[in-house]
Amino acid sequence: MALEVMARATAPIPLNVAFRVEPGELLALVGHSGSGKTTLLRTIAGLWRPSSARISVGDAVWLDTGTGVNLPPHRRHVGVVFQNYALFPHMTAAQNVMTAMDAPHPAEAVRLLDLVNLHGLGDRKPVQLSGGQQQRVAVARALARKPDALLLDEPFSAVDRATRERLYGEIIELRRYLAMPVVLVTHDMNEAQLLADRMVVIEKGNIVRAGTTAEVMADPEALRAMGIREVAAMLPATVAEHLPDGLTRLQAASGPLFLPMVEAAPGTAVRVRIMAHEVILARARPEGLSAQNILAGRITRIVQGQGPAVMVHVDVGGHEILARITRRAAETLALRTGDPVHAILKSMSVARDHVGRAPRAVEGVQ
Repeated sequence: MALEVMARATAPIPLNVAFRVEPGELLALVGHSGSGKTTLLRTIAGLWRPSSARISVGDAVWLDTGTGVNLPPHRRHVGVVFQNYALFPHMTAAQNVMTAMDAPHPAEAVRLLDLVNLHGLGDRKPVQLSGGQQQRVAVARALARKPDALLLDEPFSAVDRATRERLYGEIIELRRYLAMPVVLVTHDMNEAQLLADRMVVIEKGNIVRAGTTAEVMADPEALRAMGIREVAAMLPATVAEHLPDGLTRLQAASGPLFLPMVEAAPGTAVRVRIMAHEVILARARPEGLSAQNILAGRITRIVQGQGPAVMVHVDVGGHEILARITRRAAETLALRTGDPVHAILKSMSVARDHVGRAPRAVEGVQ
């Protein structure tokens, strides 16, 4: 069942937003603090009522200001994961999970904790768990409601970088079992790009751009609100081998990629986030460079920005990467749509958390 959201308000912040999230789809709401992201999540969850709004999942209407429908939070089949975990400190992990059930079911609590990789930790209280483990308990508790929609409110902001990277992989793996629409609120564009199928960029309560993750991340104007340096493309690849010098060789459709050690077994499908400002273009295949990654491609589009830069879209093996270069460089190289080029990328320019596991198909509700 799809989640449909429409909300308009003038206070406490201006809001004029409408979007739809399909079953099994993860949509990221991105924008700066105060843009209206969390207000929208609170509206869906029933914690705030705009002056004009309609929220529905399938045939179930949770809120319709036009007809006077406004179900309280406990009557909305929605699971919410907050950034501060919001666990009961005096309860065990299993007991926290069972608080979301209509009737306590210890075996189901254990199953959900196993699903989020907390095997054998059901008897521990929050103080005995790490931040990442507490967040997994919060996810299990949200799933215990058997929600028609799952809401994630900056769920990884309270954990360290290494834990956050592990949680990204676990969320991607968990999505195999989630057939409901999922909404992720985040200001982290890397997080949004690694996890989301589609994105909605919000600025001052209005939608700047909505579309697939690839479409939004390729649109400099849409991302101007988030900072132009966030523009990037995702390149699918497979882990081929780990090399003794500390690099991992990935195999992409366009050829090999050498990156700092990727913690995944050979054969694992991954996605690499390639920042547009890190890509250099050359007319001919260069020689004598320290850069290890040289991908042959063809220009599909050149987009002029407001400043001195242009965005060059390059097809490499059937997938698109982006290169943000100066207009002067584009003119010097006489770049035109359809021209063959070589995209050059330093191995060390790809951050470790810019490589994530590729999502797999939904297997069914657990």
